[in-house]
Amino acid sequence: MLKCRDLERRIVEAEMELTLAKSQGYLKNQLPHSGSSSSGKKLLAVIGVYTGFGSRLKRNVFRGSWMPRGDALKKLEERGVVIRFVIGRSANRGDSLDRNIDEENSSTKDFLILDGHEEAQEEIPKKAKFFFSTAVQKWDAEFYVKVDDNINLDLEGLIGLLERRRGQDSAYVGCMKSGDVITEEGKQWYEPDWWKFGDEKSYFRHASGSLFILSKNLAQYININSASLKMYAHDDTSVGSWMMGLQATYIDDNRLCCSSIKQDKVCSVA
Repeated sequence: MLKCRDLERRIVEAEMELTLAKSQGYLKNQLPHSGSSSSGKKLLAVIGVYTGFGSRLKRNVFRGSWMPRGDALKKLEERGVVIRFVIGRSANRGDSLDRNIDEENSSTKDFLILDGHEEAQEEIPKKAKFFFSTAVQKWDAEFYVKVDDNINLDLEGLIGLLERRRGQDSAYVGCMKSGDVITEEGKQWYEPDWWKFGDEKSYFRHASGSLFILSKNLAQYININSASLKMYAHDDTSVGSWMMGLQATYIDDNRLCCSSIKQDKVCSVA
């Protein structure tokens, strides 16, 4: 006879499978699936670099430094690594901001445009949901990587780190931290839901927002449960809260601490 806890687990798994089947049916009609590298192998990683409407100069700096462009970007995809600038849409859909991004993308072909997301500072926690959901639908990869646009990457170092973790499910990788919850409105990093964090007002363990990595099954979890996931004031604490209820393997890797002075880190503040 099934124990109550086992029965509950099976019900949850069945619900997730049903939701996934529905989302895949929708995906088949709505999104082109790039799937794998040209060699037919599963992609190693999709790297999403957050960007904004006013950051074209910064994007060009990246394209001239660590981020491949043109044919080099295609060759990297043949190796199994996709890199895209990630951006939403203007609040005034179809305005000059949107048109400028579309024109830039038609030339560079290095954007992931989140049509359902409004690009605004206060909407950044939602951007995480849209990015991981869209990326896991569009590409079949081992890992999905979120990168801020204020850091430089050692791309080969990051690829090497990911290669060594191939096949590792439930991996939540980053520069893990906690820290105080800011309760005073108007201060940087203010958290409107501060009262939910108890008397000590300290955040749960989570990966710093500059650069963190989710394995496919964790990104798929976000995709399946996107509508019901609670968001906090910041994207890194929001993602961290989603990981708390899962059997995620927390991997604290100080090479991903972008402001660290360590010599072997794979990122640095730009």
